[in-house]
Amino acid sequence: MRELLTLADLFVPLRALRTLAAEYGDLPTPTVGITPIYPERLDLSLHNGLGEFEVWRKALDIRPEQVEFREQCGDTWVLKAFVPYAGAEVRLIAYGSALDSVRAVAGDGDGDGDHDA
Repeated sequence: MRELLTLADLFVPLRALRTLAAEYGDLPTPTVGITPIYPERLDLSLHNGLGEFEVWRKALDIRPEQVEFREQCGDTWVLKAFVPYAGAEVRLIAYGSALDSVRAVAGDGDGDGDHDA
């Protein structure tokens, strides 16, 4: 079992967050997570679509091939990447509507990807 950590033991991700806020204060606001389970990690979650991920990806100099893509529940796309920053491991993750879900809501087809001529 892990020893009991103190707030001071989370210095690394807290420092990374402070540095990010100073350097990239104009970027979209993520949901921030810091946990004693992963005391070296800073989680940045974006829930307003995948465009915000791209802005952060470029700022953190994450190469496209470092980005993991998956589909969640059939109607949500998830992008995720890990990058070292200011001594911490930053996990950048974003959630956005799958293209077929957006099409179905917009009334552009039936949302199943088939296009009848």
